[in-house]
Amino acid sequence: MSSVLLIIHLLVTLSLIVVVLVQRSEGGGLGIGSSGGMGGFMTGRGTANLLTRTTAILGTLFFVLSLALALINQGTRQPRSLLDSPAPTAPAPALPSLPAVPTN
Repeated sequence: MSSVLLIIHLLVTLSLIVVVLVQRSEGGGLGIGSSGGMGGFMTGRGTANLLTRTTAILGTLFFVLSLALALINQGTRQPRSLLDSPAPTAPAPALPSLPAVPTN
């Protein structure tokens, strides 16, 4: 389940990046989607509305998927701090052996 959500999250993230880069910013930006290359498919205003709506939907999906992944993986994490893990027990030091006493 977690792997499927992670793959969907990755696809939504990449789509969101592409849609944001395609939009025309106030300063010009990349503005790839608003040029005349659309072949008259949509007007500038229609393209802006479509891209704005798509950005809002993808942003909401990104937020929801991030929360879902955080909640699913909440119980599976292991303590990673040195203060949280128990101290390793050291073996007792070996006692020096006494020399063998010859018996007569």
